[in-house]
Formats: sequence, C-alpha cells, structure tokens
Amino acid sequence: MNVSLQNIDKVSALLTVKLEKADYQEQVDKSLKNLRHKVQMPGFRKGMVPASLVKKLYGKSVMAEEVNKILSDAVYKYIQENKVNILGEPLPNEDKQPEVDFDTMEEFEFLFDIALAPEFTVNVADVKKMDYYNIEVTDEMVDNQVKMYTQRNGKYEQVTEYADNDMLKGLLAELDAEGNTKEGGIQVEGAVMMPSYMKNDEQKARFATAKVNDVITFNPHAAWDGNAAELASLLKIDKEAAADMKSDFSFQVQEITRFVPGDLTQEIFDQVFGKDAVKTEDEFRAKVKESIAQQFAADSDYKFLIDMRKALMEKVGKLEFPDALLKRVMLLNNQDKGEKFVDENYDKSIEELTWHLIKEQLVKANDIKVEQADIAAMAKTATRAQFAQYGMLNVPDDVLENYSKEMLKKKESVEGLVNRVVEAKLTAALKQQVKLDVKPVSVADFNKMFE
Repeated sequence: MNVSLQNIDKVSALLTVKLEKADYQEQVDKSLKNLRHKVQMPGFRKGMVPASLVKKLYGKSVMAEEVNKILSDAVYKYIQENKVNILGEPLPNEDKQPEVDFDTMEEFEFLFDIALAPEFTVNVADVKKMDYYNIEVTDEMVDNQVKMYTQRNGKYEQVTEYADNDMLKGLLAELDAEGNTKEGGIQVEGAVMMPSYMKNDEQKARFATAKVNDVITFNPHAAWDGNAAELASLLKIDKEAAADMKSDFSFQVQEITRFVPGDLTQEIFDQVFGKDAVKTEDEFRAKVKESIAQQFAADSDYKFLIDMRKALMEKVGKLEFPDALLKRVMLLNNQDKGEKFVDENYDKSIEELTWHLIKEQLVKANDIKVEQADIAAMAKTATRAQFAQYGMLNVPDDVLENYSKEMLKKKESVEGLVNRVVEAKLTAALKQQVKLDVKPVSVADFNKMFE
C-alpha cells in the first residue's frame, strides 16, 4: 500500500492511495470463509457450500467491501499520523479517478480531494481594549423578585371596592337599545372577569370605582376589541355568535376578590436561600440582588465573547478557502436542500468556519481542556439556571444531580455542554489578556445591543 499527498495549492491537496492484492487478499479470504459458514443454499447443508461457489457468488461484493474498509482506514490513518489539518471530509476526485473494476483488477488507485485549513496566526495582544458591559441590578428588579417570592405565600381575600388586577364576579345581562334588560337576551350568573385585561381603556375605566352591589353598563365587544375567543368565554356562547355580539351589557357586582401577597418571613428566607442563610429583610434583598447579578454576569460574558470574536476576525482578515471543494462538502451534507441552499448560506458558513479555526487556535494557545468533571459541573450550572428563571434558587443538590444526569444521557446535550465549557474557559482566559473598559448599562440598553 502506498499513500501520498500532493498539494494543489495552499488550501487544497490530492490524496492518492494505491492498493495491491497483498493489501486486501488476506482480509477478503477471511471474510469469505466466515460467510461460507453462514450461507444457506438449496442442496447443501448450512456451512457446507463449496468455497469456490461462495467466491463466485459473493467474491466481488466482499472484495469491494473489504477494499473500502482498508481504504477508509488508510486515508484517516494518514491524515492523523501526518497531522493534515483538513476541513470537512475527503471527497472522491471527480476528474482524475481511474476506473475501478473488481472483476478484472487486482491493483487499485483511489484519488481524494482534500480541503486544507488556511494557515494563519491569531494574536490576542492585537486587541488592545474591549468593552465589558456590567448590567445594573435595579431596586425595581429586586422588588419584583421579592414580590414573586411573597406571592407564593399569598392568599385571596374578599373586598368591597375594586382596585386594579382584582377579579369581579356577578350577574351579566344583555341590554336592549333602550338600555333595559333584553327579554330573552343573554344572561350569565356568576360571570367572572378581570377589567385590567380589557383592551379598551374607556371600557376599563367604567370599573375603576366599582363596589359590591354596583351595576355597571359596558360593551364587551368594545372592551376586548371584538376578540371572539374572549367574548365566547365570558358570554358562554360559541365563537361564531360571539363575533357578531355587539350589545351593551349590565354587570351587577356580587363579589370582588383580591390577591394579597404574603409577608416576608423566615420561612421564605429559608425556602429561597437555605435554612438560616439570611435572617433579615435587608440581608434577603441583598442576596436576591447578588443572585440577579450572577445571572447577568453570564449575559455580560456572552456579549464579551461576541465582541472578541468580531475584533479577532477583523484582525485575522479574510482567509483563503477552497470554495469549490467546500461547496461540494456542504452540498453533500445538505442533499435534500440543493444547490440554492448552498449558494445562499455559503458565506455565513465560511464566517462560522473562520471563527471555529480562530477558536481552535485560542483553545490550544490557552491550554484549555475539557474534563468529565467540567461537563458534569456545567450540566448542574445549566440546570440551576433553569430553576432560577422560576425564582427557585435553593434547589437541593440531589434534585440538581438527577436533572443533570438526565441531561448527560443525551448526546446532543453533552455536545452542547462541552461547547459551553470551552467557551466559559476561553472567555475567562481572554478577559485576563485584554484591557476591559467596564461600562455599566441598563438591561434595556443591553438588550438593544442584540436587536
């Protein structure tokens, strides 16, 4: 066997593999022998079909299969041992490949087109300074988070006067053109609604000073902008009828229900941060603010890495790629989408490939490695972040462990976690190598940066 590589230009090469009979015959004979023991054919006991007949019937396909196995191993072994930095997969050459006939030939030559990664050097020192956005945690954010916790221990109370977000229950009756209860019209006993959800401000305002036993006239169609689903639910009719229902209605208020948040107690402190971790409201609010800041820190790091990517790609400049060959690879991987998809997405693909190559250099330069413990820790971090979105900050370790173990069972999840570990370690390393211009920013202005 002979394997050789010929550079066509800086970013493409031709890999040639020459196979002689001695390279594959032993494996072919072994496969035919194993096949003979399995073949069943009329007139012969299992395993007793003559070897010559097995060879005649299956020799060509077995040879093709074994040659392809040896060929594949030879190609990838050569690439690995010679540290050929390829892009994508080796592709059979379409122009110079000699004809292959397993019936008549004993020696074979296979040619492969190889896309080579461009040679370049990325230097982080070229980026003198980088903005780092520190998202401000406002008192309003803390208030909202604290309110969410107190609502867990809240309760519903009956009140006599309406306030925004209260729920009303009463008798709903359709009116005629003169404003009287319509004979045979729609009436709903125990109708429930929340005026704060009305779309029309003028209709909503009619309930602003409502008290128990008041009778209020309003127009449901105007109140909910003719939303058939809302009207059907309120009036207990089907959507088709609701769409045409534009009558005024009277609403006699029978009950006003208000949700009252609970008090901040030691029980809530313990539920959120663990037993006796905080003792006072001030300590609790400080810990809540710290937790929000930690969540924002991940967003700040994400933005930093995006900006570093842009800066480093500008410093590296446009790289040379074997476009025709890479488009073949892309088309091969997206056969169902066709050439139009390749043409429309190739530039974006090259942009992502460029960053991938830059990141590879950075990872190597900073000696970044991913251990199993890193992946497990990132799974816990991701799980903890998911719970934190719902205000659950003190999730027991055994719960986190169980959720993260489920995550680690999925291949795509593990691949995503590995990438997150790499980016987290890379971000930490890069933040130490450039001067950070820390800029406080509101969450609203920070989010605008992604629009």
